[in-house]
Amino acid sequence: MQRALRHIWLCADDYGMSPGVSAGIRELISLERINATSVMVTSPHFNKDEAAALNALNSGKKRAAIGLHVTLTAPFNPLSNDFEPLRRGRFLSLNDVLRSAVARRLKTDALATEIAAQLQTFIGIFGHPPDFADGHQHVHLFPQIRDAFLKIVALKAPNAWVRQCGRRRSRGHPLGPKVLVLDILSVAFRRKARGLGIAFAPAFAGTYAFHAKVKYAELFPGFLRGLPDGALIMCHPGFVDSELKALDSLTNLRERELAYFNSDAFPQVLADHGVTLAPPLAKTPAPPR
Repeated sequence: MQRALRHIWLCADDYGMSPGVSAGIRELISLERINATSVMVTSPHFNKDEAAALNALNSGKKRAAIGLHVTLTAPFNPLSNDFEPLRRGRFLSLNDVLRSAVARRLKTDALATEIAAQLQTFIGIFGHPPDFADGHQHVHLFPQIRDAFLKIVALKAPNAWVRQCGRRRSRGHPLGPKVLVLDILSVAFRRKARGLGIAFAPAFAGTYAFHAKVKYAELFPGFLRGLPDGALIMCHPGFVDSELKALDSLTNLRERELAYFNSDAFPQVLADHGVTLAPPLAKTPAPPR
């Protein structure tokens, strides 16, 4: 008897960060190699043309779920007025945001206002609420931020699902410090999401050390092992351009991921693991539980 296929979400983060990143993500969506992307509306390179090009891929047949990539770290600027704290008009660094969140020094009203502004910008440009929401550099999991994030999603995008970043529970999976931190932060995030009736994917994968010697084609099959139906894998494909280099340290690895997802090896790996991409409908991947 043929085993049932497991359906997953393969989500490309950072749509809108740069023209090259957006073009790479659209290429993969058009080829149906990924089925979700989250949009960074705070990027100086995101605009109505980029949104229209992405929306066009869903005309007639929906090829990808489109989500909001809430951004609260440097080098990006807030969309709301009077957001604090800032450094030279920009959000704080990731480490400073995390330290402030853990120490509960962030301003919850300012967080809610900024997240709402990013969500409203998404709705204004795309003409509809996001299918899902997550956070750039996983900030949506941090203390204080998660409360504001979930509150705004529940109020303004109640049909959206959210990304939790707890791993699948499989023996023999190596635990790096980042994976462990995401596991811990996701416990409270899931509990709070359940309390608000917000759905989330049951498991998460895709985290790895971003260094030059990484062989993504060798890493990816490990992300699939033990994943339950409805799980989400994060990825960062894209073309490298000068705009990306000015904003982010993750550059050449994006082209490595893009090449892998465009290769013949990628669909074969999915088939070998009994996995296929979930139909990209605007439905929750799994009920809260």
